[in-house]
Amino acid sequence: MSYNSAMIGRRGLLGLASAAVAGGLLWRPARADTAIDMGASAPIQSLDNALLAAMRAGESTPFSQRFAALAPVIDQTFDPEAVLAASIGLTWPGLPSDQKAQLLAAFRHYTVASYAANFDTYSGQTFQILPALRSVSNGEVIVQSRLVKTDGSVTQLDYVMRSGPSGWKAVDVLADGSISRVAVQRSDFRHQLTSGGAPALVAALQNKVANLSGGMLT
Repeated sequence: MSYNSAMIGRRGLLGLASAAVAGGLLWRPARADTAIDMGASAPIQSLDNALLAAMRAGESTPFSQRFAALAPVIDQTFDPEAVLAASIGLTWPGLPSDQKAQLLAAFRHYTVASYAANFDTYSGQTFQILPALRSVSNGEVIVQSRLVKTDGSVTQLDYVMRSGPSGWKAVDVLADGSISRVAVQRSDFRHQLTSGGAPALVAALQNKVANLSGGMLT
């Protein structure tokens, strides 16, 4: 599910990336591989198209409308439970099922709100998906996506894709091609889980949504 605020929005995904750099949380580069199912790129193409539409709609469109437009596309693109489980870490399997359900609902809301807030301005940008995918040893692949400004400057947002019963789904986002959003979230979530368990993390995620939406969503 995160993941240069001047290019993406005033609360850009790379704000979290800065914390990852400081903590040394970097994704190891994967090897190039041309013999990969190119279907892994299709969900990211759909996501990029939806994000471009949200950017064109802009801040003049109510946040709730942009949220509603992006939600089904993000649901189709990401495996939220896999992202959340990896972000929480070893304590996830031991959580009660009701707490897992509450966390998953709050995390899904937060993920959609993050994209709606960060992709809200259009000034001629375009998305590009590089034709060559990259593979990692566990069968996952990386789809390389770039947001290009009219001056040629680029923000790279790569997606780690995993194939499952529902097809290819994103399980991580790599800012600048290497900084794992899951790793950043794990660092962030650890504090909440240590201080107050799952209820504290649910409350923190709900507060993030309220801040991202300017109080329009809770």
